[in-house]
Amino acid sequence: MEPRVEIRRLLDVMPASSRMTTKIVSKPEQSQVIDAAFPLPWNRDRPIYINFDLWFRLTKAQRDLLLLQKISWLMGVKWFKPDIYQGVVLAGLLAGLVESAQADAVGVAVAGGLSAIALVRIWRTNKSPDSELNADVAAIRVAQRRGYSETEAAQHLLSAIEAIANIEGNSVNFTELIRCQNLRAIAGLSSVGVPQSYQN
Repeated sequence: MEPRVEIRRLLDVMPASSRMTTKIVSKPEQSQVIDAAFPLPWNRDRPIYINFDLWFRLTKAQRDLLLLQKISWLMGVKWFKPDIYQGVVLAGLLAGLVESAQADAVGVAVAGGLSAIALVRIWRTNKSPDSELNADVAAIRVAQRRGYSETEAAQHLLSAIEAIANIEGNSVNFTELIRCQNLRAIAGLSSVGVPQSYQN
C-alpha cells in the first residue's frame, strides 16, 4: 500500500480535535514502527513518525488503535493545566523575577530551584505509566466512535503492542506489561486488572 493513501485513511480515523496539531510523517529510517517526541510546551505541532515498511506488517485494526493511542497520549500531555505543580512553577518564576529585581541572589536561586522541581514533577507525571494507561482508555473510547466495540478495541491494541515488540525485536518493557494487563482486563481476557497505584 502507498504511504500517502494510508496517511489519508489515518487522517479520517483521527479525532477532529487533533487534526490541527498532529501531523503524520513518513520516517522509513527509524527502527520503531510508530514514534512521537515528547511534546514540549513551546511546540504547537505534534508530529507522529511512522516507518510504513514496518507499519504495513500490522492489521488495519491494529494500526488504527496504535495511531489513536499515540494521539491520545500526545493530546493528554498538559503543561498548562491548573493544578498544584503548575501553580508552584508560576509562583517560583514570579518570585524569581521579584528577587532578581531586588538583586537577591539567594532568593533567585531558591525560586529557580522551586520552579525546576515542579517542572521535573510535571515532566515525570506526563511520562508515567499512568499517562500511557489513560491514553489506552482514551484511544478505546475514540475507537468506539469509529465502529469498534470496547472489547474489540482493547484486543486490537493489546495484539498491536505484542506485534510491535516482535517486529522491532524488543521484549515488552515494564510499562507495556502494565498496559497489556489492563487491556486484557478491559477485553475480558483476564479478571486481574492493573495495581491500584497505577489507576487514577
